[in-house]
Amino acid sequence: MGKWLSKNRKRAMLLAVVPPIAYFFIRLLALTCKKRYHIPKRIPKAPFLVAFWHGEILMNPLMYKKILKDVRMSLMISDHFDGEMIARSVSFFGFDTIRGSSTRGGIKALKESFKKIDQGNAIAITPDGPKGPRHSVADGIVVIAQKKELEIVVFNYKASSFWQMKSWDQFIVPKPFSTLDFYASEPFSVTHLSRDDAKAEIKRRLQAYV
Repeated sequence: MGKWLSKNRKRAMLLAVVPPIAYFFIRLLALTCKKRYHIPKRIPKAPFLVAFWHGEILMNPLMYKKILKDVRMSLMISDHFDGEMIARSVSFFGFDTIRGSSTRGGIKALKESFKKIDQGNAIAITPDGPKGPRHSVADGIVVIAQKKELEIVVFNYKASSFWQMKSWDQFIVPKPFSTLDFYASEPFSVTHLSRDDAKAEIKRRLQAYV
């Protein structure tokens, strides 16, 4: 019992402290960096889907604030402790979250996604999350796009100088005073493609900026 309580107290402390620090770190880091935005001529009217790689999640809220600040955005986050920390961190940028993934709580996440879409929200998804393989595309984004006949916009960013974590997603942390190039693709549809072809097309679009 003591160990169980200790673990929960530790998690509660982390959830109280880490998200605001993460938000402050991202904003401070962004202030030091030169930022260049490569924005498509057309952004679809919500609802639509946004896709970006899990390893590039850190700075992508800046792209949202730049071009989609008037769009209600729901980020699909895995239903475990790390996901809770991410969810609380991105809430400072105005996101709400949908909890679940292809490996845990998938049906619940799909139902919640459909509800948010019906309310007019855009949905942001990391197709290779929460556990990879890195730069793979799980079925979830295709199911949502085809079921709701939604267009997809791909987000990507590149840092001129960065640290790369030894995690499965090779998580990117830009170095201070680096140059950040943010990319958003032209909207595209996978509605009339087969499941495998749709996944291949999403991956192709995401890798166009690699």
